[in-house]
Amino acid sequence: MTQRFQAPRGTQDVLPAMQPYWKAITTAAEEVTRLYGFQRIDTPVFEYAALFEKGSGDTTDVVEKEMYVFEDRGGEHLALTPEGTPAICRAYLEHGMASWPQPVRLFTTHPMFRYDRPQKGRYRQHTQVDCEILGSPDPLVDAEVIELLWRIYERLGIRNVVVRLGSIDDPEPRRTYVERLKDYYRPHLDQLSPDSQRRFERNPLRLLDSKDERDLPLKEGAPKPVETLSAPAQEHHDMVCKALEAVGINYIVDPLLVRGLDYYNRTVFEITPLDDERAQSTIGAGGRYDGLIEILGGPPTPAVGFGSGIERIILEMQRNGVELPAGHRIDAFIVHMSPSAHAVAFRLGGELRAAGIATQLGESGRSMKSQMRSANAASARLAIILGEDEVAAGTAVVKRLDTGEQATIQMADVVAQVQEAVSADPDAILQGGGSRDS
Repeated sequence: MTQRFQAPRGTQDVLPAMQPYWKAITTAAEEVTRLYGFQRIDTPVFEYAALFEKGSGDTTDVVEKEMYVFEDRGGEHLALTPEGTPAICRAYLEHGMASWPQPVRLFTTHPMFRYDRPQKGRYRQHTQVDCEILGSPDPLVDAEVIELLWRIYERLGIRNVVVRLGSIDDPEPRRTYVERLKDYYRPHLDQLSPDSQRRFERNPLRLLDSKDERDLPLKEGAPKPVETLSAPAQEHHDMVCKALEAVGINYIVDPLLVRGLDYYNRTVFEITPLDDERAQSTIGAGGRYDGLIEILGGPPTPAVGFGSGIERIILEMQRNGVELPAGHRIDAFIVHMSPSAHAVAFRLGGELRAAGIATQLGESGRSMKSQMRSANAASARLAIILGEDEVAAGTAVVKRLDTGEQATIQMADVVAQVQEAVSADPDAILQGGGSRDS
């Protein structure tokens, strides 16, 4: 029996009905990032696996469990990109962006790949909007990227959300806190999940990021990183808070927020729905990562950024009642009903498209009634009808499909009349008079 293929588990086909959401999100991202001075960058779909093993941290779920790693035919150890930040940092170093005017503001929309448990809005292949500011230690830059993401959501009709804001200090002062955290968890090690038991020695901070049911009861009683900040980190955190308040962004300080990647320091944040109790409800998240460029072999370079999955954004748009009309797929549908009309119709289609008018031709040999049904199914604005009589007279019948009104127009005037009709005044096509039954 012939195998019936389906999309791999954890992937999806983005069908035409959903394309308006994708277009709205990418357009909003492009417009808002432009207002904040960002430039677009595109990095490869795959990178050397060591980039993420070193950059994201070898104790993170991304590296331990989720990366798609493979060896190519040349023996190179590669990975499909699981997250955008290390790749953009690699490009920053490789292309000498440290010599550009600082800070450098970069954004992208990029497919990401993680071998994760598929669930609604969470796919093994998903697409992220990713924004990074490299080369500034200013806490106002942290607030700025949070505001930027907030404005994207705002433009897309997502309203009922909150910024969960935290801080995990800098690596040196954080060591004292980590020892306190280990002292708290040490008597309870046998109650923790196997992942948390393993991370207790290698990266104890990740215990606060665990979503495992066995770990949750102990989290609330753990010492909170945001309550033990060094003076510089506290000052940084306070300025971020004041900046968000100044622009009216709804935020709460989450004392347990640490995020799931090893490279963060100081500011970390997530944006989540206020009324959604899903375990995986975060729409977008990010933070400051002043040490990542240095980990990757570059000079010390302060940086901050975020990622937001387009699939998650669509879910929130729909939950907020945002409906996007499909609109007209095409402007004009050419109905041609005799052999003498085929070549004329084909030439007219090319002329209309050259004038920027989306045009579709009916299928040769089908009846006028059948082609008109196709015109309506295509949500065309106008039908242009060509039969033997029209070809002989050098005319065409142009019909509005919303009202049924129609006019006979000289062939030499069809492109100009149709262009005017679809761009400004649909009634202009009726000036020629005449009729054609359908």
